[in-house]
Amino acid sequence: MDEQIKFGKKVFIRNAGKDEYWLQDIIYSNPSKLGLGELVPVAKEKKQSHGGRLDILLKDPEDDSMYEIEVMLGETDPSHIIRAIEYWDNEKRRYPQRQHFCVLIAESFDRRYFNVMHILSLNVPMIAIQADLLELNDGLLLNFSKILDIYEEPEEEQEVASVTEDTWQSKAKWTLQKSKKLLEILSEKVNNISLKFTQSYIVIVIGGRNSYYFNKRTEPNSVIWFNARDEEKEEAIKRLLDSKKIDFNFSKKYKEFNMTIGKGFIEKNKDVLIAIHDIRSKEFNVDD
Repeated sequence: MDEQIKFGKKVFIRNAGKDEYWLQDIIYSNPSKLGLGELVPVAKEKKQSHGGRLDILLKDPEDDSMYEIEVMLGETDPSHIIRAIEYWDNEKRRYPQRQHFCVLIAESFDRRYFNVMHILSLNVPMIAIQADLLELNDGLLLNFSKILDIYEEPEEEQEVASVTEDTWQSKAKWTLQKSKKLLEILSEKVNNISLKFTQSYIVIVIGGRNSYYFNKRTEPNSVIWFNARDEEKEEAIKRLLDSKKIDFNFSKKYKEFNMTIGKGFIEKNKDVLIAIHDIRSKEFNVDD
């Protein structure tokens, strides 16, 4: 047996003589230990406008994205989940131009509640982290494990079946209407443009290249997403959306923008969408 391997016994934090504030202090002083990147502390026990206090607020200095963290000893429960989402939404409304992540930390997650969180994560960028305190011969070891990460839409290669416009008319006509409206707007600028339908999303294809994607959400909402592989274009689009106070998320990993849009968004923000296309136009093998 490798003598460097040590075995520990999990103990509940309260049984070790510690409390929730102890865990909050550990996280606030060592945010990088959560495995979410090189985050920096912003606030602890932050008072909320409608009552209550957000346990921890962290920030990624690279893109100013915010992490709203709720800590709970023992097993997570419905109040923990609801509180975390409420405080995430409060901060998201306070700083709408930034990307926000709802983070729940607990010592264990009941399977039933975990399944609920998984469903909620389709609409809320939710992360669940399990905190394990291990008792070793020479002391205690605290470990954080990410057990639920933010939902990422599947890559196109994962799609195995094609569908038709009629399928989407029946499945989510409000999303189909938005994609057709953007197609109509962009058709004024490009010729080689069309719609493609898959089981999970609708694609606007420009010059033979998948360019804009639409996913359905609860009626009347949909999600539009697109990438910006060039850093200069990425920053230009961010500035444009910020100037128009349009809420968006940006995935650093995939260099993708996504926005949840409601009824009338495409028509109301026609000029913004055309400007985004102009910024991205060099990515397409077409003449604008």
